[in-house]
Amino acid sequence: MLSHKTISIKFILIVLLCMFVSGDAEVRCIESEREALLSFKNGLIDEDGILSSWKSNECCEWHGVGCSTTTSHVTTLKLSGLDNGGVLKGDVHSSLLELHHLNRLDLSHNDFGGIPIPEFIGSMKQLHHLFLKHSNFSGNIPPQLGNLTNLRSLDLSYNSLSSTSHSILGSVFESLEILDLSYNQLIGSIPDLSAFSSLTQLNLSANNFIGSIPLSISQLSELQVLDLSHNSLEGLVSASHFIKLYKLKTLDLSINSLTFDIPLDWSPPFQLESLSLGGCNAGLYFPKWIRTQRNLVSLDLSRANITDEAPWWLWSTFSSLGNLDLSDNQISGAIPNLSSTSIRYMDLRNNQFSGPIPLFSRVASDIFLSGNMLSGSISSICKTSNDKLQTLVLSNNQLSGEVPDCWENMPNLESLDLANNNFSGEIPRSFGNLDHLVVLQIRDNHLSGELPYSLRFCQELYLIDIEGNKLTGEIPTWIGELYNLRYLNFRGNKLHGIIPPQICHLTNIQALDLSINNLSSKIPDCFNNYTLLKTTDPYLSAPTYPNSTTVNKLYGYSSFQWKGKEFECKENLNLLKLIDFSSNRLTGNIPKSISSMRGLKSLNLSRNSLTGYITPDIGKLEMLNSLDLSHNQLSGKIPTSLGEVYSLGVLDLSSNNFCGKIPTSTQLQSFNASAYARNVGLCGDPLPKCLEDSLRPSTTNLGVHMNERDGNNFSFMEEVGISMAFGFIFGFWGIVGSFIVKKSWRIAFFNLLDDAANWLYVKIVVFVSKWR
Repeated sequence: MLSHKTISIKFILIVLLCMFVSGDAEVRCIESEREALLSFKNGLIDEDGILSSWKSNECCEWHGVGCSTTTSHVTTLKLSGLDNGGVLKGDVHSSLLELHHLNRLDLSHNDFGGIPIPEFIGSMKQLHHLFLKHSNFSGNIPPQLGNLTNLRSLDLSYNSLSSTSHSILGSVFESLEILDLSYNQLIGSIPDLSAFSSLTQLNLSANNFIGSIPLSISQLSELQVLDLSHNSLEGLVSASHFIKLYKLKTLDLSINSLTFDIPLDWSPPFQLESLSLGGCNAGLYFPKWIRTQRNLVSLDLSRANITDEAPWWLWSTFSSLGNLDLSDNQISGAIPNLSSTSIRYMDLRNNQFSGPIPLFSRVASDIFLSGNMLSGSISSICKTSNDKLQTLVLSNNQLSGEVPDCWENMPNLESLDLANNNFSGEIPRSFGNLDHLVVLQIRDNHLSGELPYSLRFCQELYLIDIEGNKLTGEIPTWIGELYNLRYLNFRGNKLHGIIPPQICHLTNIQALDLSINNLSSKIPDCFNNYTLLKTTDPYLSAPTYPNSTTVNKLYGYSSFQWKGKEFECKENLNLLKLIDFSSNRLTGNIPKSISSMRGLKSLNLSRNSLTGYITPDIGKLEMLNSLDLSHNQLSGKIPTSLGEVYSLGVLDLSSNNFCGKIPTSTQLQSFNASAYARNVGLCGDPLPKCLEDSLRPSTTNLGVHMNERDGNNFSFMEEVGISMAFGFIFGFWGIVGSFIVKKSWRIAFFNLLDDAANWLYVKIVVFVSKWR
């Protein structure tokens, strides 16, 4: 047995040895690698100070640099823009070749200005991981990358790379496990992949690949993620493609022209967690093999040409199913009680589901059921409290009854669409409890009463659409307090009274439709307050939603009248800029501030009782595409500046009191005569010529012979004849016409003639007497 003294001595020796080893293991920068890193830094543009720490002698302590604790060699260079909070620009310097032990290089999420991927990277054979994602590289993928035989991860996604897939895929990546070339411009077919036996993730989505999926993909037995979505692939997909994909967890073949030819009794070798076949032809019947995938978390069969009744097992088999998208098929059947499921996102739009709306899961966040045949009341939503729900879309169904007054149960609701149903009664006051509400669409129902005062508390409202109801009362003054409003549609109701001046406070408005009501005031002269309608810069009017999570939830902003037709705006909502006050009883002049809205694209003030003239500055509306001022009492001349609005595609000035000649311009003469009809004093192309134009002789072309003429020129003698004719007409009827109109002139004229005759008679008698 060892003595206590011996044990103590050995303990001290062990401690000293550990201290010696620890001190010896201190990481110190290797000078040659430090110089290489500084040369690399000199080729970069670092506007955000990402490399500000690259000054000290200890390069292993620099930001983004990782060194080996045993050799002190630089092994990692991680300068991803996501981690840095900024971006690097400039060039990637070849001094990185001096880092002979670098096995991980990450330059993702930077901006290298569209330069090609440097070829010298292909000489860094020690690399295990190369990440150049979203860094603005372009051109061909250098084939030299195929020399990186030790590479395990390669991510070149979200760039502008445009070479064929073959330039990098037959390459000898013997140990490659992760390959991501998604969101580029790669072309050609997908080559033989059998050599990539170690692949666990393959992502070629969002490119321009064509042809069929090679059967060699079935040999990738280690594959867990396969994403070939958003390409132009076509042909059959059979069970043979998946025969050895035992470990597959994610399969995404969506947005291709693929057709599935899989037996009804097929039993897949895998257990998927995510399946996306949206846009593919999955067959007329609901794929039965999906029932075997009990671990599904996400299922997308949208636009898959399915014409079948939803199987009962769909709603009960997948205990972990959180995302379900069956939209744009012809799937029928009833939707059962979903309160015990884990479905958070459910999109069943544009199918043939019938029956009442179901009870939703308490964890549901986004529900889309529009475009079906659902019927009955929606009062069932009052039975549960759902503080997760953000989007509820029930439009274009056959739902009826009153809109329930229990919306305090959904305090985080951001988008509500009940449009185009058969709802009746008043708008519920509990809408005012929706503090986060951004989108409210209840158009085309049978709602009555006034707008509830409680709506003024929905300060996040970005879009209100109540068109096509039976709402009464006046436009409330509190509407001007909803400062975030961009789209306001009150069209086709029974609102009366004035347009409140508070509407001038909606400085962010882009679309304002008050048409087909009983409004009877003057139009407030405050259009110069509308900031986004004054700009022609589309970037300034791009959506800035109060809550960014709502950006993708404006699925089809109802519709507006555009060029005389219903126009449904589903995308590029920020491009919609219009003012429509038509079909009311508005009076007074057109406000001069109209001309300040340089970004306005549609203006409709037709079918009112407006008087006065069109402002001469209307030509400042340089983006105007549609202008309708018809059926008013406007007068005066059409401003010449209107002919300078070259974007104008629709014009209607009919049924007014305009006069004078239509200004000559290529634009105004291109419209049909109906655009100017029923203006008694208006003339000129495309209407009949003005009188002064008809009476004014045309000049001859000096280069045309005197005796030659065409439809617009006359010879000299013809001009003399026409001039004499007009001279006689005006001379004769100018005098005779005056005598006809003025009796006293006639008497004086004939008395003068009598006196002259008497004088002449006396003179002749005297002369004759003298002569005799």
